[in-house]
Amino acid sequence: MIYINDHIDTFDFEAALPLLSEQRREQALRFRHQLGRQTCAAAYLLLCEGLRQEYGIHEKPVFSYGEHGKPFITDHPEIHFNLSHCREAAICAIANRPVGIDIESVRHYKESLARYTMNECELEKIMHAERPDVAFTRLWTMKEAVLKLSGEGIRNNLKHVLDDAPVITTIVSSDLRYVYSVVYG
Repeated sequence: MIYINDHIDTFDFEAALPLLSEQRREQALRFRHQLGRQTCAAAYLLLCEGLRQEYGIHEKPVFSYGEHGKPFITDHPEIHFNLSHCREAAICAIANRPVGIDIESVRHYKESLARYTMNECELEKIMHAERPDVAFTRLWTMKEAVLKLSGEGIRNNLKHVLDDAPVITTIVSSDLRYVYSVVYG
């Protein structure tokens, strides 16, 4: 199940603080800027909402971390989740199997970044797209979702991440502000 909050501009961080676990509160407060704090808290609250709706769990989840730093719920390692956030939105995927999700704002397209992170086929798709910025963001979120599924995170050779990837679902917001991709293991 996917939960999204794309009204970060109206998210009340101060009201959210008591709803966070101590662990997540500390993490949110480490962000230098208010927007980072808001999106960190919003993503966690989406997880809490999903756990209530899907599993009837009402306690605040506390995280432990796997070998590569991928979080899991300490008291419920059988529940898989992944969180992501950007300037416009926070998102959470919850599943009964491994899941990776990434959300990114659609920003100005930089060809140098695309050449560094995309293979030739992907570059062709971007260059021939009506909106290269959206096409790049779509492919970027797909790569991030796959890497978050495995728990690896960003690595040096991003060009071939999607070569043997499972099926990835990608959604572009109707107002073209953000793109998200989700993949299940």
